[in-house]
Amino acid sequence: MTTAHTTDPITDTEEVDVAVGRSIHPPVVFAIWLIIAGVIGWFAAFALTLEKFEKLVDPGVAAGCDFSVIVQCSANLESWQGSVFGFPNPILGLACWIAPIVVGAALLARARFAKWFWALFWVGFVFAIGFVVWLISQSIFVLGTLCPWCMVTWSVTIPSFFAVTFHVMREGVFGDRLRAAGDRLISWTPVFAIVCFAIIAVMAQLRLNFLATL
Repeated sequence: MTTAHTTDPITDTEEVDVAVGRSIHPPVVFAIWLIIAGVIGWFAAFALTLEKFEKLVDPGVAAGCDFSVIVQCSANLESWQGSVFGFPNPILGLACWIAPIVVGAALLARARFAKWFWALFWVGFVFAIGFVVWLISQSIFVLGTLCPWCMVTWSVTIPSFFAVTFHVMREGVFGDRLRAAGDRLISWTPVFAIVCFAIIAVMAQLRLNFLATL
């Protein structure tokens, strides 16, 4: 008497995942960070958008985040750099920061995404980090200011870029050979971010003597 062999699709999928080096568990820390970063980034963009609206209603009013000649939002909001694409930059943040919140929530719900999705998600953060680096250089070396809400955005964009980059590496987007490297490097994300923050702080101090304003 023969016994029919039934195949459990979930078990088979998990066995394949283990065979290719994927974790069958959702990346909880990464997912939570995406949600936190998205919420912080979105709130900063929302605050800057409100400041911009107030400026449009009353151009002479000082922004709520204007603390000194160096630490202020007004100079950034009123500059051409503050509306690079023909509309205030914070509106871009309002739209884009929703994405990591949604992706983070989906990961916590054990959603799985194809490689092409992670590639597009990573490209979005490549654009974000490139734009932020440009804005940092413009703020420090051209406008001579440090926008508080802008710095909040920088503080979540930079570590998010590293975290997303290392995550897509371990998802095999850049090839199976880099999976292990991505898995190791993602735990170093805070270190990479701190180094970047230190570089920005040194540039701000050398260019603007930032500590003298504290």
